[in-house]
Amino acid sequence: MPARMAATLTLKNRPGLPLFCAFLLALLFISPAGSSGQTTSHSPGWVVLPVDEYRTLHARAYPVERDPEPPPVEATLTRVDYDLRIDGELASGRASLTVDVLKDGWVRVPIPAGLLVREARLDGKLVSLVPSAGSKAGSQLSALLSHSGRAVLLLDIAIPVVSATGEESITLPATASGVTRASVQLPRQGVDVRLTGGLLAEKSESAAESKWIAYGRGNEALTFAWRRKTEDHRATQPLRMRGSLTQLLGLGEDSTSISTEVNLEVTQGAARVARIQIPEKVTINQVLGAMVADWEVKANELSVTFLEPVEQTARFVVTGETRSPREGQIEIPLLRLLNVERETGGVAVEVLGAGEIKDLKSEGLDSADATDLGEMVSNRQSPSLAAFRFRTGDGKLTRSLSLNVARYTPQAVLMANVSEARYQVLISNEGKTLVQARYAVRNNQRNFLKIILPPGATLWSASLAGNAVRPGQSPDGSLLLPLDKARAGEEAPEFAVEVVYLSRGTAWNDKGQFKLALPTLDLPVSRTGLLVYHPPLFRVTPEPGSFRTVPYENPISSALNPPVTFSVTGAGAGAGVGGAVSTFSSALAPLSPDVDAKDETKSKRSQVATEALLDKFRADSLAGKRAGILPIRVSFPTFGPSLYLVSELTGENQAPSAGLTYQHEKKAGGK
Repeated sequence: MPARMAATLTLKNRPGLPLFCAFLLALLFISPAGSSGQTTSHSPGWVVLPVDEYRTLHARAYPVERDPEPPPVEATLTRVDYDLRIDGELASGRASLTVDVLKDGWVRVPIPAGLLVREARLDGKLVSLVPSAGSKAGSQLSALLSHSGRAVLLLDIAIPVVSATGEESITLPATASGVTRASVQLPRQGVDVRLTGGLLAEKSESAAESKWIAYGRGNEALTFAWRRKTEDHRATQPLRMRGSLTQLLGLGEDSTSISTEVNLEVTQGAARVARIQIPEKVTINQVLGAMVADWEVKANELSVTFLEPVEQTARFVVTGETRSPREGQIEIPLLRLLNVERETGGVAVEVLGAGEIKDLKSEGLDSADATDLGEMVSNRQSPSLAAFRFRTGDGKLTRSLSLNVARYTPQAVLMANVSEARYQVLISNEGKTLVQARYAVRNNQRNFLKIILPPGATLWSASLAGNAVRPGQSPDGSLLLPLDKARAGEEAPEFAVEVVYLSRGTAWNDKGQFKLALPTLDLPVSRTGLLVYHPPLFRVTPEPGSFRTVPYENPISSALNPPVTFSVTGAGAGAGVGGAVSTFSSALAPLSPDVDAKDETKSKRSQVATEALLDKFRADSLAGKRAGILPIRVSFPTFGPSLYLVSELTGENQAPSAGLTYQHEKKAGGK
């Protein structure tokens, strides 16, 4: 009991005294019951808490307000203005320091180092300057300010003038202010001023003095340096200069382009204008150069005006054109520099297109290598280029150049080609023929591949690079398949074009001949491979012609090499049996032509199943040709014995064909 009361008596001077008294009375009523050891029930509405928990709840109910954080800096130097006048070896005047004080109480504001301060005033009252804490020998002075807000501190200062090698200068110290402005007056005229660490905003001269206004740059010291102005007689001296002119002409079919690089070197005086003699019928299109202000052509003379007089060197490029014959004898127009003591350089001529230069005649020129005439000429890769260098001598030496140009008719070359064609043909004894044609195409220019199917053929599917497409139809009934184009400057890659079609013919008898007609392309074909699957109960031999029989080989073209699945029925090698269906790649060797006569019944059943499969493919293909629906891609069903034939160099718009002789085999070993 005494311990609890002692703990609560310390809270008398704190807020919440009524609550504390209620808590104390509760303790007085509870203590007798606790001391007698009897357990009594507390009345409703009363809560007994330890002192520590009460303090925690009280601190949360009445939080103590936090003091505001102090400003990051006590004071900042916002602006410094100097107003100085130079008198002998000293520059004296006034410095106005605009200070923003952010802290209440006394604040120390440092004065820019290096200033000789005579007196300091604040609001018209003298202010004492004290050494800054940590400065050596009191070199850094500070002013003490006692009120927050903006204040202007006026300093009466002096800065020494430094003289060296005929040049005088003063340096204003670097400050941390946002703006530094300096106004300097010199009781002298006819001087040249040089500024370091800032920007010279204004310069004026009167009868008795010179005045400069400048702004400092960041935390850099601002230095004014001046010396007596020396008269420059260079502009009044007679102009003397040398020049180099390099000319490149491109002889085109309709016009000749002219590019001229001019370099001037002034040895005496100052050049305000450069003049170039222009031959007749030459049109100047543009003059480019860093020093070029304007240009004008008048009376066969090009005048190039510079932004300011050129005292050393200048460079500019002149471009133009002229009309010239397409071929035959051509007089080359030559440009010349005027008012120069010596002219160097040269001329280069190239033929644009199919042609060459013959019978050169020159005067005042010497043959040269293209690399001797500078980068503009040496960078040209023309196979027909003639270069000449100006002959040294008098600047008025006569120069002329004529040549004979022979033009050639460009020959047409292939812009598209079928590097390899592969055909798979499935023939039934009823005369139906299913053909899968795949072409490896290279294309640079063509938009479409024109394919003429054999008479009576029905197109089933078409694809480009593995994607099903809808071919167009030309007025003559041929198919037009879109082609991919190679990018400019790149070699055309190969891509695959595929069509599948069905044609009907005469049913096979016991023996006879069959002509297999293939599609006609409007592109030449480099090589062709033909894989023919025929009915198992027939022996088929190829007739002599453009195709010859060879062992099976995989496609050479990479566009035709990816595996393509085919459905092959297989109980025995080469037998068309209606058994389980297996999957093979196009690289699989063809089936053996040997047929077991005992499988004749199974082969007939297989033929019926094959015909049903072909009819189903055709029905599905025709039913899927609707607007907005992607065409299907038909898989080629391979079964039966096969023959592999090849041919090379099929011309464009030629219809390749292969002749076959067939004979029915009734049983094994007999005819």
